[in-house]
Amino acid sequence: MLKNWSKRGESPKGKFTLPKINPARGAAPFPGATVKYVYETLSTRIVTQEYAAEERLPSERQLAQDLGVARNTVREALDQLESRGLIRRRAGSGSFVTYDPDEQNAALAPVALDTGPLQLQVVRGILEPEMVRLAIVNMTPRQIEALSVVLSKMESVQTDATAFVRLEEEFHRLLAEGTGNPLLLACYNLVLDARRQSFRTAMYRRHLTPARIAIYQRGYNGLFNAIAARDIEEASEFMKLALIEDQRLLLQED
Repeated sequence: MLKNWSKRGESPKGKFTLPKINPARGAAPFPGATVKYVYETLSTRIVTQEYAAEERLPSERQLAQDLGVARNTVREALDQLESRGLIRRRAGSGSFVTYDPDEQNAALAPVALDTGPLQLQVVRGILEPEMVRLAIVNMTPRQIEALSVVLSKMESVQTDATAFVRLEEEFHRLLAEGTGNPLLLACYNLVLDARRQSFRTAMYRRHLTPARIAIYQRGYNGLFNAIAARDIEEASEFMKLALIEDQRLLLQED
């Protein structure tokens, strides 16, 4: 997160500041861009709890109509969601959400549980600036649109720090996926696991006030604008400043 991030259109060099989603672990590669678009749209709705845990998803026909795609495309995207542990399909009943954000700590990878706060920051410092650079080079317009959907949800949050952090994680996960590098995405899933540890939850409960949320919303707006404009230098600067701000908050906790 960034402190005193610039507003839309300003340079960051000016006046500065999810149950476990396993989208790359053991799942088959996406068969096409349209399937990937449907997957990303539905996974965002699940992670942001537009579709709550154990809720039945709309029918394949309804989803196809809503998203403007063929039913077989929806079916393939649902296959991907199921292989990644986000939904469970019941014969004759439909597809049900299995993602439960309240149970994610129990699902954390052992290496994530063993990672300390400053160790996490070191790895983020290595991955995130390069991640945003690769995402800008490789993201499709539909992937950028999916990022915009998450940003819109972030901008609607006013006081719920937990909801904001979940959306922030999804924003970063979509960036990792947008790199087109499955190994980087798998590595970043571990980073997200480590970010869900209790020390971060407690930190944000203390520091993520409504005023800070508003600042971060403006910052992510600026970051998104840089990504949409394919401006690698400015987007990388945003990511570096986010890391600096997170480290400042961690040091405040000592």
